[in-house]
Amino acid sequence: MTGDFIMKIKSDCKYALIVPTSMGVRISPQNGQPVRSSDLYFMQATSAETNVASISSYLGLPVKVLTKFVKDSPIAAFIKSDLRSRGMDFEGAEIPQGGPWGYRHQFNIADSGFGSRGPRVLNDRAGEVGRTLCIDDFDIERIFCSDGAGILHLSGLICALSPDTGRFCLELARAAKRYGTAISFDLNYRASFWENREEELRAIFTEIASVSDILVGNEEDFQLCLGVRGPEAGGKDLSAKIDGFKGMICEVQKQFPNVSVFATTLREVKNAGCHLWGALLLADGEWHTVMPREISVLDRIGGGDGFVGGLLYALIRGWDAQRCLEFGWPSGALATTFLTDYAQPADEEQIWNVWKGNARVKR
Repeated sequence: MTGDFIMKIKSDCKYALIVPTSMGVRISPQNGQPVRSSDLYFMQATSAETNVASISSYLGLPVKVLTKFVKDSPIAAFIKSDLRSRGMDFEGAEIPQGGPWGYRHQFNIADSGFGSRGPRVLNDRAGEVGRTLCIDDFDIERIFCSDGAGILHLSGLICALSPDTGRFCLELARAAKRYGTAISFDLNYRASFWENREEELRAIFTEIASVSDILVGNEEDFQLCLGVRGPEAGGKDLSAKIDGFKGMICEVQKQFPNVSVFATTLREVKNAGCHLWGALLLADGEWHTVMPREISVLDRIGGGDGFVGGLLYALIRGWDAQRCLEFGWPSGALATTFLTDYAQPADEEQIWNVWKGNARVKR
């Protein structure tokens, strides 16, 4: 193996990365306390897909968010302000709320855990406006042809959010393929989204995976979204399971031969503040591995998104596969040091210093 695989990404584009998403807010108790014991909360705008895109936007690449907003909502205004602060362009229809029991943006209520007490997350998504996203909301020819995009990143969360968003993501993937935009797909399985919808969602996920260029997922994602046999989910004894992960991804490759890059993260939780964190990447028939090593965790939510974000940024920059993995790993680790669900890197050097284990003061 030559080890010099470099993925070809369209460069003559207005946007390096486009993400469709349903935006919402997360509220978390301050000082690491449980929800039931708290009366003071920190609120942030969030979604898995914009978590991924934040690595690129903070590092100066042009990013666009496709979404939907509740018209005249103060939460929508909060979300828009947040996206602007991250350097992201966005577009989406403004939908009237329709009264107090009408549309709204999702609320995630989550505590970060502490020590031996693990994190807990409650998703409150009733009336979520993003569930109504559809292809007719957007001028697809302008987005993918006139403006152009290097990568379209899709997540299993937005794909599985509703039947409408599933069709929306399928149509986006088909359009991206027509216009030569690379497709990244992070499977992101959630059991509550898949309940009583297994046949519908398996078909959608399988078609999107079949046209994807980059396919990302952990052991649970690959097994439950695509029906691939693999190691037991749960993240125990990760070093010993690496061969099992590799075998699983090789099976995925047989089913989806058009995918150029396969990637997965490896995580073992020692306690809420200490994880073993590793990663695998398969490109052009060659494996690249970051063996699990210890990281300190302030808030674990968004670590996997940070890994994907760093990987996509590196692929867009035209780096070789090993360097892409070595940038993705610390991007995910960096995300876990922020209270926000997304990393906010100051520059590439900050991420590379995480990779090197260099936490010295920069003056």
